Amino acid sequence: AVTKRQEAAALTRQRLVDAARELILEKGLEGTSVEEITMACGVSKGTFYTYFKRKEDVVFELSHGMFDERLADAMGEDAPFLEKLRSYVVSFAGYIEKSGLKLAQEWIKNVADPDLCDEGVKKLAKDREALRTLISSAVEAGELSESAPVEDLAEIAAEALYGQLLCWAIDGGKPGYACRARKFCDTCLEGIFEEYLIAKEGK
Repeated sequence: AVTKRQEAAALTRQRLVDAARELILEKGLEGTSVEEITMACGVSKGTFYTYFKRKEDVVFELSHGMFDERLADAMGEDAPFLEKLRSYVVSFAGYIEKSGLKLAQEWIKNVADPDLCDEGVKKLAKDREALRTLISSAVEAGELSESAPVEDLAEIAAEALYGQLLCWAIDGGKPGYACRARKFCDTCLEGIFEEYLIAKEGK
């Protein structure tokens, strides 16, 4: 059971994350101090360091967000594999877009920093794993051939998503990230998996 102390700690941590998100969206990560974050929450500066080693960690915390839920939603759909994958890819992009262009730009800037890249590596690995899970489930369900190179396909899909994220950030948010993801799915997704789709083999 969760104790009252644990509940209070979780609430304080979430308040710090929420306050940081608002300030970072308004002023950017560099323009936001730890003191401003803690003042917005009405807690001491030391409280921040109870939960985070540095302010950049808040951006990484925000980046993990709801992605497990996005995967569970896609996996739970009663739909063919490509539709499940499309649903995941578009909802992944949509969640990031909803979080805001500035926040995405700050995240990209920080994961590209060699001193902080371990967090970027972890996030990319997590996203590859989610795609691997979806693709593996299609192999197990007999929708994809057992010869499908699951690792390679997951990597290709993850790199396409990240490439679109970077282009969206560079282009200043136009067109939207979710729009880009839909275009990618509509034009490229079937081609990437066509060779391994069981339904295609019988034709």
